[in-house]
Amino acid sequence: MNLILLDPENTLGTDRYALTDRQQTHVSKVIKAQQGDVLRVGVLNGKIGEGIYEPPSDHQPGYIHSLNLSLSAPEPLPIILVMALPRPNMLKRTLQNITAMGVKELYLIHSAKVEKSYWQSPVLQTDSINECLMQGLEQAKDTLMPKWSLIPRFRPFVEDQLPDLLENKMGLLAHPYLAKPCPINIQEPCVLALKPEGGWNEFEVSKWLEVGMESVHLGERILKVETVVPVLLSRLYPA
Repeated sequence: MNLILLDPENTLGTDRYALTDRQQTHVSKVIKAQQGDVLRVGVLNGKIGEGIYEPPSDHQPGYIHSLNLSLSAPEPLPIILVMALPRPNMLKRTLQNITAMGVKELYLIHSAKVEKSYWQSPVLQTDSINECLMQGLEQAKDTLMPKWSLIPRFRPFVEDQLPDLLENKMGLLAHPYLAKPCPINIQEPCVLALKPEGGWNEFEVSKWLEVGMESVHLGERILKVETVVPVLLSRLYPA
């Protein structure tokens, strides 16, 4: 945690924000902060700066006050990420990674190779997803919460929503077969679609290509989702 991200929903009054249990544990056990210490903080969807720490008492949780915020969040990546829903134990890490790297618009989509049981996972609860995104923001010293959507039906999304998302953007389909090498350091916004573990089937590939997506690969090696996400993002938009 490189930034304590304060949620306006946890306000205790003017210029005072309560810490969550997770944040309090980090402040106490990792930072080992004492009363009055100045900590690096940011307000969710707002500015970044410093605040003064007040430890918990019998009457209230630990909190941050006397904020001095002057810095803006880092620039987001100009990318819309469409990702076939990965298995739940991989989803949490992936959400943190893509958020830390600056993705601000995410669609988790169904595919023929996505097991239906994945959609019943507690990880897909709103609070759980937002918690993963918050941890990614805190890692990257960012405050801007990504927008995300769950898309349980493949075809309506690709046929009805994707054309509007692709307007004035490059469309890239991560698919290892009948593809060209993935471009490097592109200078325009893009929509990137990532396959499920078993890959897209022929019908799905045809639908992606029909709306203007271009199939690209990273070479002969087949990578897991949690690996391929940072590889692709850093290749398309090097720091």
